[in-house]
Amino acid sequence: MVSMNIIVADNYAKVKPSLLYLPSLILVAVALFLYMNDSLNDNGYAEIQKGVFFWLNSHLSQLPMLQHNLTQLGNSMIFMSFLAIFFVAAPKMWESLLSASIISGIFSKVLKMFFSVPRPAQYFDNDSFSIIGEKLMGYASCPSGHSITIFTTLTVLMFAFMPKTVWYKTVWVLSVFIVGAVIALSRVGVGAHHPLDVLIGSTIGYISGLIGILVSRRYPVIWRWIGNRKFYPVFVLLFVGFAVAIVLKITKENLIVFDLALLSLAVSIYFIIKAYVRQIKEVDK
Repeated sequence: MVSMNIIVADNYAKVKPSLLYLPSLILVAVALFLYMNDSLNDNGYAEIQKGVFFWLNSHLSQLPMLQHNLTQLGNSMIFMSFLAIFFVAAPKMWESLLSASIISGIFSKVLKMFFSVPRPAQYFDNDSFSIIGEKLMGYASCPSGHSITIFTTLTVLMFAFMPKTVWYKTVWVLSVFIVGAVIALSRVGVGAHHPLDVLIGSTIGYISGLIGILVSRRYPVIWRWIGNRKFYPVFVLLFVGFAVAIVLKITKENLIVFDLALLSLAVSIYFIIKAYVRQIKEVDK
């Protein structure tokens, strides 16, 4: 039986740089749309999507707990906690995930500072729409960092387990993008971002995921040590740190997504330690 890690490596080997063309065109199209509508400024940007924002926010916020739980997946620590379950079986996926996460973090930080777009709560009357959870103010709306994280992670996951047949591949890709859109739009549902923030962030996330895969494939030496079991204690400590941070979050907000992330970490840490102990026993023989 072919190991999961070999399947992931084979799938990543098929990823082509040309896949970056379409998302790049989407970003260009958005920029042209804003330019043609004189919306490359704070007021124009917010006003041109005002109707869509209020419509989405009013409908999505009718399920406040669902939106509040979904939006937590935009936190890289939470999403990584769920993917920790693949650490032992598919370290190749984690190599690309780490590269992609670093790239997406740089994109998010630099672009937020460059665009400096006011958040909905900064621009609109706060009584005119629903805010779920923390009220986010300031000028860091575009792009949505959570959307970047969501699609960065999902892109790495999507290509890792890409089916071979066209039919299953189509269903898989559509399913991943639909799930990603539902999660990312929760940022509008909780009143934290404009719709275009989410579209731009999701597109950048997809680009980050692709670049992460391509970089890890081109320079495998960067993360090759991840698959070496002697370094497992490093990740045990990392995931324990995640667990502690999530427990602290639970003390403030007892959301089910935190409970599930904590459960995933507990199971993952168990299997990582088990694999590490097995290696020690094999060395001692």
